[in-house]
Amino acid sequence: MMTVNSAIIWLGLLVLLLVIEIMTMGLTTIWFAGGALAAFAVTLLGANATVQTVIFLGLSLVLLIGTRPAAMKWLNTNRTKTNADSLIGKTAIVTGEINNLAQCGEVVISDISWTARATDDSYIIAKGSKVRICAIEGVKLMVEEIKEDK
Repeated sequence: MMTVNSAIIWLGLLVLLLVIEIMTMGLTTIWFAGGALAAFAVTLLGANATVQTVIFLGLSLVLLIGTRPAAMKWLNTNRTKTNADSLIGKTAIVTGEINNLAQCGEVVISDISWTARATDDSYIIAKGSKVRICAIEGVKLMVEEIKEDK
């Protein structure tokens, strides 16, 4: 009787993990679904709860660590790269005061105007200052002021 209950639990976990994977497409729970399938199979063969759990955890981790990087690389081959990433590290000119608390700020780089925010909320960067682009978050450039020695 215990084997039937365990089999139902593993089968339910398998279905749950597959549904989560379908909803998120994060390539994380699919590996644990493989472990649940293996645990379900050994349950039908009469393995005890300890063996079932070890098979589930062991195979899930082996699949996650061993195959996820290759799967992610294979699935990300169609990713479109943009020129925006090339802006990181470049210098821009502030055309509208950058004040994170007031949610305002604008810079120009290569004749294109961008919304900008300081990497540190406590800084206000004046119009006309030079800034270094540190990151891009959505459609905003995250910048830090370049201090010029006088």
